[in-house]
Amino acid sequence: MLIEPLEDSSSDILCKAMRGLKFSPAELADRTGLLLEHVNALLNGEGGDELSLQLVATALQLHPNRLLSIHRNEYHPHIPPPSEGWHRFQTHFAGTLVNSYLIWDTAARSAAAFDTGSDASGLFNCLVKHQLQLKFLFLTHSHGDHVFDLDRIVEKTGTTAWIAEELPGTQLLQPGQTFLMGDFVIEARCTCGHSPSGVTYAVQNQKYSAAFVGDALLAGSIGMPNSSYQEALQTCTLSIFSLPEHTLLCPGHGPITSVGEEKASNPFFPLEIPSKSLGSQPSVIKL
Repeated sequence: MLIEPLEDSSSDILCKAMRGLKFSPAELADRTGLLLEHVNALLNGEGGDELSLQLVATALQLHPNRLLSIHRNEYHPHIPPPSEGWHRFQTHFAGTLVNSYLIWDTAARSAAAFDTGSDASGLFNCLVKHQLQLKFLFLTHSHGDHVFDLDRIVEKTGTTAWIAEELPGTQLLQPGQTFLMGDFVIEARCTCGHSPSGVTYAVQNQKYSAAFVGDALLAGSIGMPNSSYQEALQTCTLSIFSLPEHTLLCPGHGPITSVGEEKASNPFFPLEIPSKSLGSQPSVIKL
């Protein structure tokens, strides 16, 4: 079985936590008792012993053993996607692979897309192949790699695009809104922090549960905290980890994972995860 690499290395994770906590390399050296050159080597992925890695992880409030597992290349979630009515597209943007997704009701032939990637050609081909009508385009946030082909998708399909921030050509949604499509229930949940208005879409039907999380959460990591680090951790905990453990997590980059996998393996969440979820607003949109 082909193993899909994680999006982030152990050094990427250290740098994200350091940036989020607003620590400098010199402060990390002071907190850990390590030489500054040693800390910089760990941050740059240029080596370092495992004990030093664990010391720096602990200083950054990361789970040291989980980070060590990623450093050793031992953590790889093996989560099979649904066998029908589901497709992941991977497109290139600025040197990285971006995930976007399509799900559909096999009886009604109605479909919903999540983010656009950099090229929607695969999406259009899939719609034609399976004779689908695109009912919704849900955007997790407005970073360029996730909305690049927005105008093209809306123009070719006539669908409505939804996002939780002001963006031309879209409809504004509020976290807590629920959408119905065939036998799917799609709930918008707040996962801001990576971006100020980030949204995760929790999806459920009779066959599976999934959450399309954008860059809020990655397998073994989180998206770069561009807005608020603490808010990113809190909203992931409340909006994503409150979902059932078997829920598929479909991120904007890297492999598919699950709630259970990330609860057990993600170094950014070292403490016990509460079951409380963010409140929802009783707004339902049906197509």
